[in-house]
Amino acid sequence: MSKSAPRQQKARKPMSAEDHYEDVRAQILDAALPDVPFDGWTGKSMREAAKKAGVESGLARLALPGGTVDLVRYFIADGDRRMALELAKHDLPAMKVRERITFAVRTRLEVDEHNREALRRATAYLALPTSGTAAPRALYGTVDAIWRAAGDTSTDYNFYTKRLILSGVYTSTAAVWFGDDTDGFEKTWAFLDRRIEDVMQIEKVKGKAEKVLSALPSPLGLMARLRYPLGR
Repeated sequence: MSKSAPRQQKARKPMSAEDHYEDVRAQILDAALPDVPFDGWTGKSMREAAKKAGVESGLARLALPGGTVDLVRYFIADGDRRMALELAKHDLPAMKVRERITFAVRTRLEVDEHNREALRRATAYLALPTSGTAAPRALYGTVDAIWRAAGDTSTDYNFYTKRLILSGVYTSTAAVWFGDDTDGFEKTWAFLDRRIEDVMQIEKVKGKAEKVLSALPSPLGLMARLRYPLGR
């Protein structure tokens, strides 16, 4: 019996430059996080983290061209990613929308419970004028990730209003969480429940208003009839 030919190994796809930079960002972040609660997010702490991770300064600049602000944004985006992975383990479609959002906001904070001070300092850093548009971009990324994980498929103006409303809920809840010293963050979760309840009340009022407006004649149609009256 002839021996069978050895199975050919499938060629590995070469790592792209972006994949390599992603790996570098992760290495620098991992090295930075233990010191951030004490030293903050600074250019010095980033350089020391890169050195600790064995990343050459030139490569660090290529991976994070914006410097510290890019590292902070990467940290927050990584938290959004870890939140999505955690939420994927649960049956969110079986929950009501308010339960999904409450659970998602809570999960987003919980995935960074061990990095709470780092996240607090990141939020403060992005609030500085020198951070430019990084703060709203990072916040949008978080609330968008929450809504997408919750199954939102809206494409009309609701897409934006949902994210705008949730931005207020998330930022205010995070502010309470940063200073919460109660067991199991009971104060924070009670505050979150109240904020979600407020949002649901707003949604009810908005829903009633939309029903009333939908029953009225179209303003454009009315204007057209006034300009071009029928039955001349």
